[in-house]
Amino acid sequence: MKKVFLAVVLFLATAASIQAQLLKIGVKAGVNFANQTGDATDAPGIDKEGITSYHAGLVAEIKLLDRFAVQPELLYSTQGATYKNAVDEFKNELGYLSIPVMAKFYLTDSFSLEVGPQASFLLSEKDNVDFEDAETFEFGVNAGLGFKITENFFIQGRYGLGLTDATKNADVRNTTIQLSAGFLF
Repeated sequence: MKKVFLAVVLFLATAASIQAQLLKIGVKAGVNFANQTGDATDAPGIDKEGITSYHAGLVAEIKLLDRFAVQPELLYSTQGATYKNAVDEFKNELGYLSIPVMAKFYLTDSFSLEVGPQASFLLSEKDNVDFEDAETFEFGVNAGLGFKITENFFIQGRYGLGLTDATKNADVRNTTIQLSAGFLF
């Protein structure tokens, strides 16, 4: 009976250890260098500049193979641009709930190449004029690099390209460069 009990405890400890190695959950945050592209952003007499904003949220890493993992995320991310003409200046800032799902290819034990799709749902729209014409859903792709500083602490750099229009009335798409730091528990 003692041997069976010991075997069950050993099996459960091994399974818990394997589970802990396969799935890690954590947090991440960082800075966005956001801009908008498209025909409407290139109108004559209008100057456009990117905005610096932020992103923060939850992250998970699911290790599927020795050099491959999937990293789903749930982030709050602000994007947009500042527009100026001869008379006015306004900042169009869009707040999204973003859900990127990144495929991570580990080139070394610490360095990874990341690529994957992203779905974003509009939560807020702040601007100096009352447009209220932002699309409530945006789809895009991301690509970037990650580096594990320790087993739990990591940094990432990523470029995000919106594939759908960010507004209902013009051909405008979001682009974002994200620099992040995070911690996996």
